[in-house]
Amino acid sequence: MNIKDIIEQKLSEVILNVYQLKDINLEIQENKTEFEGDFTIVTFPLVKQLKKNPESIGVELGEALTEQTDLFESFNVVKGFLNVKVKNQLFVDNFRSVHNGFSTIDKKNATVMVEYSSPNTNKPLHLGHIRNNLLGFSVAQILKEAGYDVIKTQIINDRGIHICKSMLAWEKFGNGETPEATNTKGDKFVGNYYVEFDKNYKKEISELVGQGIGEEQAKKDAPIIKEAQKMLLDWENGDETVRNLWAEMNSWVYKGFNDTYKRLGVDFDQVQYESNTYILGKDLIQAGLDKGVLYQKEDGSVWCDLTDEGLDQKLLLRSDGTSVYMTQDLGTAVERFKQNDIQKLIYTVGNEQDYHFQVLFKILKKLGYEWADQLFHLSYGMVELPEGKMKSREGTVVDADDLMQEMYETAKSKAQELGKLENLSDEDKETSYETVGLGALKYFMLKVDPKKKMLFNPAESIDFNGNTGPFIQYTYARIQSLLSKAEFAYRETADVVLNQFEKELIMQLANFKTVVAKSAETLSPALVANYVYDLVKSYNSFYQNNPILNQDDENMKQFRLNLSDLTAKTIKKSLELLGIGTVNRM
Repeated sequence: MNIKDIIEQKLSEVILNVYQLKDINLEIQENKTEFEGDFTIVTFPLVKQLKKNPESIGVELGEALTEQTDLFESFNVVKGFLNVKVKNQLFVDNFRSVHNGFSTIDKKNATVMVEYSSPNTNKPLHLGHIRNNLLGFSVAQILKEAGYDVIKTQIINDRGIHICKSMLAWEKFGNGETPEATNTKGDKFVGNYYVEFDKNYKKEISELVGQGIGEEQAKKDAPIIKEAQKMLLDWENGDETVRNLWAEMNSWVYKGFNDTYKRLGVDFDQVQYESNTYILGKDLIQAGLDKGVLYQKEDGSVWCDLTDEGLDQKLLLRSDGTSVYMTQDLGTAVERFKQNDIQKLIYTVGNEQDYHFQVLFKILKKLGYEWADQLFHLSYGMVELPEGKMKSREGTVVDADDLMQEMYETAKSKAQELGKLENLSDEDKETSYETVGLGALKYFMLKVDPKKKMLFNPAESIDFNGNTGPFIQYTYARIQSLLSKAEFAYRETADVVLNQFEKELIMQLANFKTVVAKSAETLSPALVANYVYDLVKSYNSFYQNNPILNQDDENMKQFRLNLSDLTAKTIKKSLELLGIGTVNRM
C-alpha cells in the first residue's frame, strides 16, 4: 500500500468520526506548491454537505487528523486546501514495506487469453504488426504481473485468395527457386511473389482495358486472377498438388515469422490456423436458426438482425452455404472457451475492425453465450512514419525486420560515437546495441495510449534524453555502476531522516503495484511506460542532489544504496513488462 492509500483510509475514518459522513472521497494530491506539506487534501466536496466555509473545514479536519492519527507532523490551510506534512517514520516504514513486498504477486485465480499478431502467410510482418505484437505481448506480461494466468495466442490467416496469389506467382515465375537457394528469408521470399502477382495482374488489366473492356470487367476477366480463383477451389476440394505446394510455401513463411518473433522478443502459448478453423461456426448457425436468433432469406443465406442494437443486419452464411469471416470468428471463440478454462478473451486488433468486433460480441450474446460479456477488443490506432502512410501490395510496406535492423544500426552508431563501450567484449557490445536499439523501438511504440494513432520516428526514439527507452536504460546502467562500485549488499538500516528527494522517490516506488493494477484493468502499457519515465526522473533528481558513495554517515549511505537498488529493480521489472531488456553498461 502506498502512502496516499494509507492517508485515504485514515481520512475516511476521521470524516466518519467528526462529521458522521460515509463514502466521502476527498482528492489527495502530492503537494507541488511552495506551502509546507507532502500532500494536499481538497476539502471542497464537504462544503455543500456541511454548509461551512472551506477554510474552517480545513482547520477542523487538520486538527482531527493530527489528533486522531499518528501519520502527520503538522498541517496548514490555504484557501480551503489542507496541506499535511507526513511523519518521517511513515516514509521509512513504507519503503521497507515496498521493498519486502516487491516480488510478491497476489494471484487472481483467473485465466485471460490474449490474441495478437495473427498475420497472413502471403507477406512478411510490417510496422503495423510490430505495434500489434508489442501491445499484445506487453498486455500479457502486465496481466501476469497483476496476478492473472495468461494464455498468449494467435490465429494465422493461412488460406484464401491472397495466399493462392503468392502460390500461383511462384508456380508461374519461380523456376523452382527456394528461400535457401536464393538466401532469402522465407516470409520475404513468399511476399515477393505476392508483389509479382500484383504486377502481372495490373499488366493484364491494362492490356484488357486497351482492348476496350471496362476496368471493372477487366479486373474480373484477367486470366491470372481466374487462375488464382481456380487454385483456391482446388485447395478447398483437397487437390493434392495444390495442398502440397500450399504446405511447403507456408512452412517457408513460418520459419521467417519465427525469426522475426524471436528478434522482437514475443512468443505464443497456442497457435491456431484459419485452414483448421474456417469450417467452425457452421453448426452455431443452425443452432441460431433453431432458436430464432438468426433468420434465413429466400436465397438460402443466413443473417443476424442487430438493428435493435443500433447496428445493421449481418450476413453469416452465403446462399451457396460458404462461411464468411464472422462465421469463423464465432466458431473460433466458442472453441477457445471449450478447450481452455478462460475467464476473459482479449483481441489485439487495429481500430479498422471496431465494427466487426461489436457485431461478433453481440451475436455471441444473442446465441446465449454468457461469456460474451468477457470478450474485449483491444483496439489500437495505426502507425505512420514521418514519410507518410505505408502502402500495401506494391511492396513498399515498412518491413519489420528492416526496421529492427535499422534500430540496431542506429544504436550501434550512437554507442560508437559516445565511445563508452570500448573495453567490453565484442559479444557484450552486440548485446548492448541490440538491447538498446530494440528497447528504443518498443518504448516509443508503447508509451503512446493504444487507442491513439501514432507517428513513429526512429531517430527521435533512440535519443538518450527525454521520454525514450535509452534514457531509461541509461539510468538503470548508471545505478548498476553505482552498486558495483559500492560492492552493494542489501542490509536493513537504522531509521533515517529523509529529505524531499528521498520522499518523492519512495512515493514513486510505492506506486508501482497500483500502476500495474491500473494498467491491467485498462489494458494500457502506456501507463507502465510513463510511470517508469517518471520514476527515472525522480531518481535522477535524488542522485544529483544527494551524495551516496561519498556520504560520511554509513547508515545513510546504506539507506541510499538500498533505495537505489529498489529503484533499479523497479525499472528492470517495468521494462520487462514492456518486453524491453536492460544492460549494465551503455
